[in-house]
Amino acid sequence: MVDSTGHDDEQVQLEDKEPTRRAIWCHLALFLWLGGFHVNTVVAVVCLANIRSAWAITLLAVWIALMFIPVQYESTLGDFVAKFISKYAPKYFPITVVFEDKASFDPNGCYVIAAEPHSVLPIGLIALAPQSGFLPFTKLRALASTAVFWTPIVRHIWSWLGLVPVSRRNFSELLESGYSCVLVPGGVQECLYMESDREVVFLKNRYGFVKVAIEAGAAVVPSFCFGQTNIYHWWKPSGEWYNQMSRKIRFTPLVFWGRFGGPVPFQKPMYYVVGKPIHVTKNPSPTREEIAAVHGQFVKAVEELFEKHKAAAGFKDTSLYVY
Repeated sequence: MVDSTGHDDEQVQLEDKEPTRRAIWCHLALFLWLGGFHVNTVVAVVCLANIRSAWAITLLAVWIALMFIPVQYESTLGDFVAKFISKYAPKYFPITVVFEDKASFDPNGCYVIAAEPHSVLPIGLIALAPQSGFLPFTKLRALASTAVFWTPIVRHIWSWLGLVPVSRRNFSELLESGYSCVLVPGGVQECLYMESDREVVFLKNRYGFVKVAIEAGAAVVPSFCFGQTNIYHWWKPSGEWYNQMSRKIRFTPLVFWGRFGGPVPFQKPMYYVVGKPIHVTKNPSPTREEIAAVHGQFVKAVEELFEKHKAAAGFKDTSLYVY
């Protein structure tokens, strides 16, 4: 019953405002997290177009300095920003996280979460960020292309989210220190094969992460994010020169855009499936046969994850191509 005080109407107004407020926070979180790439492009274009102006030279100098200023992972500002992004960014799409067997994970264990695919940006990984709390690990970091850590603003935000430059040394040291690591085995090279009408992973020759996992005795965990390929439109050049350049700089330059042509991705749901751990026997000097055996199990597990969950994720007519 609605009384004459208007309290029910007031309640309706408050409820209507909450989704709007949440949408604002989600968009802000996404811009903080992903907008740095576009901001860098704008700054570069503006500075170069006005290079004779003192203010442009000053801005460019400041921007270059941001490439070298050390970033502290654990800081008051960094912790606040990382928690804000981890809380609101996954809700924007939204991202659903599904574990095949969450009970099989030891909270104090050490794992290599091998995430596929890379897509334009592997932003589904935000659901696996240390601050999100979805993964049952007490110690967790992620590895990203070194190019990210030479990009002003982006390097700060992503470092606060727990990412470090991908290198064998960083990878091994983190595992030996008891950290579980999230990485994309296919790397940016998957972008060379990326297409909008199918899912692509570049795994057949990616043995390095398996070798490091065996050396540290860390279980390898297959995972796949459905829907990630569709959250951006993109354009990339073609030709062998482009492929060679991308491999040389360890980065795949392409043009991508989301809503209204900006950095905010399209609002399409993602479905993140985390498979069962593939346990390994620790061996400081694994043989090629041992590495190949675990690698084969991993590739097969990724294919099985895809086929098993693609219908529930809304991609029953999509095929997976393994290069």
